Amino acid sequence: MAFPTQVRLFEMSPRDGLQNEAGPVIATDIKVELINRLSACGLTHIEAASFVSPKWVPQMGDAAEVMAGIERKSGVVYSALTPNLKGVEGAIAAQADEVAVFSAASEAFTQKNINCSIAESLERFVPVIEAAKAQGIRVRGYVSTVLGCPYQGEIAPAQVASVARELLDMGCYEISLGDTIGVGTPLKAKRMLEAVTREIPVEKLAAHFHDTYGQALSNLYAVLEEGISVVDASVAGLGGCPYAKGASGNVASEDVIYLLQGLGIQTGVDLQQLVNTGYWITRQLGRHNGSKVAQALGEKI
Repeated sequence: MAFPTQVRLFEMSPRDGLQNEAGPVIATDIKVELINRLSACGLTHIEAASFVSPKWVPQMGDAAEVMAGIERKSGVVYSALTPNLKGVEGAIAAQADEVAVFSAASEAFTQKNINCSIAESLERFVPVIEAAKAQGIRVRGYVSTVLGCPYQGEIAPAQVASVARELLDMGCYEISLGDTIGVGTPLKAKRMLEAVTREIPVEKLAAHFHDTYGQALSNLYAVLEEGISVVDASVAGLGGCPYAKGASGNVASEDVIYLLQGLGIQTGVDLQQLVNTGYWITRQLGRHNGSKVAQALGEKI
């Protein structure tokens, strides 16, 4: 297949990027401003919050306040992660444009992560998806550990395809395939995608590749060649997985946009404005900016 002419970047930093930050809970107004700044960059899909128990994910405890505080820009979809019925009810009340549910291709990871089997995790999503669809809200599905598991090791591509198919059949409009611990390499990524696309059209798939081993951009190039046109990324490379040892973070949105621009692929995103946003949020967090492109271009106000 040829490269897509246009790619939709799904910005993960307000949720996946911030949810595991150690130390004090990040102020609501910082989260709100991050989302507003991202909206101004030309991004059309932003995962803004996660409606989970603050006992387990303290950084997401103010999800309703964040959703209420953002300046909603026309043409931008503000989504929320909703692991259960209480979560989706909260997201609906907060007027999330879209919600997401998550499972994994690894039985061991699912047990460690949410204390149930893959089949049980999918069963739990039935009322979540029904509640969202009753309100006319689209549901996105995530499949974690598609290229490897910290507990189980190798994951069979057919298993990834099976879980992805289940989520699609349950009513998810799009399935995001996640290399949670970043162990994948380009050929593995292609083989995994080949198996999944036997079950699901490539137009309904997204790539969510972590950069733990520095392979995320190579893996993205590989799946872009196969027709993937939706990419999950996080500004400044923020984020990681608390249940996956060594999972250092998401691929940086700035690096993805630079790659796509070099391939002549349209994104509608202002790269320099995105770089500036990455520098702004890393200053608020007292963190190093993990984007190579941001480091090369520098902040320009």
